[in-house]
Amino acid sequence: MHLASTPVKITISHKNTPFSRMQLPQPELEFHVSRKAREKYGFDETLFTIRGNVIFANFYAAQLFAQQINDKRPADKAASAAELNAMGLIHEILHNLIDMYRQTRNANVFREALENLEQQFTRKEIDKTLEIFVEEFPPIDVHRKKITAKKYLQGATDGRENRQIALEEMMLLWLSNQNPAFAKYQELFDDTPLREATIYPKAMNSLNTFFDAQPLFGPAGKGMNLLQALLQPAKANPGSLIDQLNFLRETWGTQLSTLINIKWELLLGEAFTELWGIPGADYGTRMLRAADFMEEETKMRFFPGPGKAETHTPEYVGAEYEPEAFSPDTHWMPRLVLIAKSTLVWLDQLSKTYKKEIKTLDQIPDAELDRLAAQGFTGLWLIGIWERSPASKTIKNWCGNPEAEASAYSLYDYVIAQELGGDPAYGNLRERAWQRGIRLASDMVPNHTGIVSNWVKAHPDWFVSLPYPPFPAYTYSGASLSDDPNIGIFLEDHYFERTDAAVTFKRIDYRTGDTRYIYHGNDGTSMPWNDTAQLDYTNPAVREAVIQTILEVARRFPIIRFDAAMTLAKRHYQRLWFPQPGTGGDIPSRAQFGLTKAEFDQKIPEEFWREVVDRV
Repeated sequence: MHLASTPVKITISHKNTPFSRMQLPQPELEFHVSRKAREKYGFDETLFTIRGNVIFANFYAAQLFAQQINDKRPADKAASAAELNAMGLIHEILHNLIDMYRQTRNANVFREALENLEQQFTRKEIDKTLEIFVEEFPPIDVHRKKITAKKYLQGATDGRENRQIALEEMMLLWLSNQNPAFAKYQELFDDTPLREATIYPKAMNSLNTFFDAQPLFGPAGKGMNLLQALLQPAKANPGSLIDQLNFLRETWGTQLSTLINIKWELLLGEAFTELWGIPGADYGTRMLRAADFMEEETKMRFFPGPGKAETHTPEYVGAEYEPEAFSPDTHWMPRLVLIAKSTLVWLDQLSKTYKKEIKTLDQIPDAELDRLAAQGFTGLWLIGIWERSPASKTIKNWCGNPEAEASAYSLYDYVIAQELGGDPAYGNLRERAWQRGIRLASDMVPNHTGIVSNWVKAHPDWFVSLPYPPFPAYTYSGASLSDDPNIGIFLEDHYFERTDAAVTFKRIDYRTGDTRYIYHGNDGTSMPWNDTAQLDYTNPAVREAVIQTILEVARRFPIIRFDAAMTLAKRHYQRLWFPQPGTGGDIPSRAQFGLTKAEFDQKIPEEFWREVVDRV
């Protein structure tokens, strides 16, 4: 039962918070934070439980906590949210292993431990040690000076003496200070004041001897002294938090799922639970997600330099196997000879070749179409024929490229671009091309729209988004990219400084106050596409809207090239946006929103492209 007086737990959950739309996993991760560290970094007091613990109920809580540290630390000593998250999970698991010991070996072990200490040291020495511990690592009421450490130790919590609780927590503090992988953050839980002023070091040695005489503890066939069992992860993997978590998962995984149900209402109190909610627990999943969180922070997201690159031969087997069921090729399809033209570039080239202004599709000379037909081309792929998002051009201009045009893959809507002459000009070209046996082809971009598009304005719920920035350092203070006075669209500030490539942009509806942070399109290979907005295919309305758009495009163009089509295969869409626990890391911040395969299959029961082929 987590009724500890001194460890610091940070908790942020979804209930009645500013993040009311959060759909996050709810782990409870804890570790000690000293009074000195609280005051130095100004940690938000509302995050602390009534017992003085800080719980990381989700990755965003760890990010906020790390950001508060980094605001006052030099860059070369920056705190890692993933490391803090892993530390919290390790500490929480050790706490629960102690609970398991009390349930299965000796319910009164800490009462007996105190009695054993009193046989070796004076009551005054023991009380001084516990008092300084509670003062240095205070519960909320002691921190607020509503009660003294001495008075606190005279009380009890849920039937347990606070002296016993303090001893248990002091042992966990000692374990944290013994862990080499925690050393980077030792200032948060430094036990030097205890070492210098009390019998704390001797008491820990005495506890070790005491547990030698107690029932052994450990996985089947590996029983040992409780204190030594709790030291095993750090001893086996002194330099790696993730390896310590893997050790715990491999050693204790089957037993962790049966741990005691925590009485959160006693630990957190009414005010805390009303503000932050109550955490949940699933240790196996949480350990996998902790590894994913670390992968997100450490993965290289730039193209490597010259030299050999690792290659893999794809294997098309497994649970996602789909039978081949292609739509039939008609007589002309196998003989298609397709030429691609970047439409704006081609029109400029034609203007120079024919020495006259050619800006719209209907102005393309018959002679040029005759030349293409004579060369044997039977298909003309017009790249960039749809109305592009003007924000794409604005972003490029703002970032120092005044001559750039909007990207052909940052679309505003599926209408023929007005600068190309719109539908009348397109109809003219299509008829003349067909007279020469040339079919027109176009792109269709199914996985994202432009950052400013009709869908972003009218259907913000169709996009992968959060009600808060995925990283606390993100800010959106620049000018709006929107062409609608009712809607604000803001690129993250660090793009302009070229110090970060944010995964989200900010959308505000000024009429309702609705604010959300929409993810940019991303295939997980490098940087986000900062002029795009990622569609959420777990939403059935999105899948239907895209299929209807595909049907509309197919009515205009007999040949369609689907951009980044592989990103909509179920295995890849899940890998990118809702990764299975233990497989995350491709897109920063998405690991915490991962789903099991069964959960994902419920949201997307059928391969999208299978449905498209069957319906088209």
